[in-house]
Amino acid sequence: MAAEGRRDRKRLAERRGHAAEYWAAAYLMLKGYRILGLRHRTPLGEIDLIARKRDVVAFVEVKARATETGAVNAVSHTSQNRIRAAADLWLSRRRDAARLSLRFDIIAVIPRRLPRHFIDAF
Repeated sequence: MAAEGRRDRKRLAERRGHAAEYWAAAYLMLKGYRILGLRHRTPLGEIDLIARKRDVVAFVEVKARATETGAVNAVSHTSQNRIRAAADLWLSRRRDAARLSLRFDIIAVIPRRLPRHFIDAF
């Protein structure tokens, strides 16, 4: 029984996370970004969102938490390094890489509020 409960909680958390990513993607589109990738997987890790506005590419980590502080603090140094490595791999496959500026953002998805976009968070 306990294992089943853990699986159910994990599935629920996964669904919440996916919903937060879609919400964050919609929010970025309203701000004029084009979404290039959603849950982009590489051998080095996953990037929640890859968004572009003009020549700026933002690699975005989405966190659904009760508070903005909790969301930002949930992105550990290990996660940041993983995202940077995955972003480098993504960029290495782009022909226009030389003219792109990179940024690493966090979007905090808080209940009953608009998402909060932390630009150049790490």
